[in-house]
Amino acid sequence: MKIYLLGFMGAGKSYWGKQLADHWQLPFYDLDDVIVEAEEMAIADIFATKGEDYFRERESILLRELSLQDNFLISCGGGTPCFQENMDFMNEHGTTIWINPSLETMADRLKRKKQKRPLIADLEDEDLTGFIEKKLAERLPFYQQSRHIITSDNITLDTFTENI
Repeated sequence: MKIYLLGFMGAGKSYWGKQLADHWQLPFYDLDDVIVEAEEMAIADIFATKGEDYFRERESILLRELSLQDNFLISCGGGTPCFQENMDFMNEHGTTIWINPSLETMADRLKRKKQKRPLIADLEDEDLTGFIEKKLAERLPFYQQSRHIITSDNITLDTFTENI
């Protein structure tokens, strides 16, 4: 079983990735954490010192390396499907699940953790919702290619198992 969790920042990919991996007894990888470990620096620092293009290239390489395994659950970064033909790759090699809660839910979650997110760290709280709407619209064509879509603010373990 090869599962890729997709969605915007604050969708709950990391949280649900851990829950589902435990439930299905799969190795779990948070792709952002894998990048941080490989680069030995925070994602915000990678963006600041090496740039987004470098980050996206490393992200794609590590995604493909992890995908060589037979069974896993990977929580992808919000932009992962949008670069380096990653969405096509994930759909060819496993099951993609887009976690798509409401805009308000994602904004509320992100307000608490902005400093860890290089794309939103400098935004005022009142500008966050507009930013999410704009970026989500850009990423929508990629997210919509997911094999499964979960659109709920009240996700449960049963929600996932019923949809897969």
